[in-house]
Amino acid sequence: MKEFKDRVAVVTGAASGIGRAIAERCAQEGMKVVLAGINEANLTKVEAELKATGATVISVPTDVAKQSDVEALAQRTLDAFGGVHLLVNNAGVGAGSSVWDSTWNDWEWVMGVNLWGVIYGVKVFTPIMLAQHDEGHIVNTSSIAGLIAYHPSAPYQVTKHAVVALSENLYRSLAQQNARVKVSVLCPSWVQTQIMSSARNRPVDLQDEPAPVSPELQATWEAFRAAVEVGMSPQEVTDHVFKAIREERLYILTHPEFTPMIQERMENILHELNPRIPF
Repeated sequence: MKEFKDRVAVVTGAASGIGRAIAERCAQEGMKVVLAGINEANLTKVEAELKATGATVISVPTDVAKQSDVEALAQRTLDAFGGVHLLVNNAGVGAGSSVWDSTWNDWEWVMGVNLWGVIYGVKVFTPIMLAQHDEGHIVNTSSIAGLIAYHPSAPYQVTKHAVVALSENLYRSLAQQNARVKVSVLCPSWVQTQIMSSARNRPVDLQDEPAPVSPELQATWEAFRAAVEVGMSPQEVTDHVFKAIREERLYILTHPEFTPMIQERMENILHELNPRIPF
């Protein structure tokens, strides 16, 4: 996909962070933009700010963990603009710790947003995009946690590995059909987003009573928070995304300093070695 002007983009998790930066870039490229997110107030604010720049934008409050919401998002997009050319499944949250200490609610919430949100997005939008017989692109946001051997949030890592696998499977399926729709999977590391405060959008029915946290885990989260605060800007991540779209590249790796960890995991698999804990 080389041309963006007058094309239609749908971006989930568009009210902040990477999603907002991608939506802004889409508008700058002359695209018609559909903003999707769970925080209606923030979504409306971003919509107004982009419209003030002259962009063609609508916002659709969407809980990507709900199939009906994603289906409604697609229908609203078609009603407004008649098609979709760029889908960015970006919405994501983090919660939980080890596999056994993470609560059932942690697992359900993170799996719902990070994995089912991408599954719903791909399953609902891909047939629409293929039926257009036009070039298009799907970007699924994973994480560096989807490529390395350890992350302190088991639900987060499980979903991010799954998004990589889903994207790889989608890539092959589209290629087998010689489809004009392509796919990329975004695997960033530290980025200046609100991922560490994603609990602000956690549904009431999936919340838990505060539980004690070990000093070791608390120290890890504080280190993560500090790294996020000084991380790559969402705008720089967006530069990587649009370059990959133009190059029809599957993997988008924004932080080369993590390449040795990825390589170590691959070599451990090939040589049947137990992984070490990188953090």
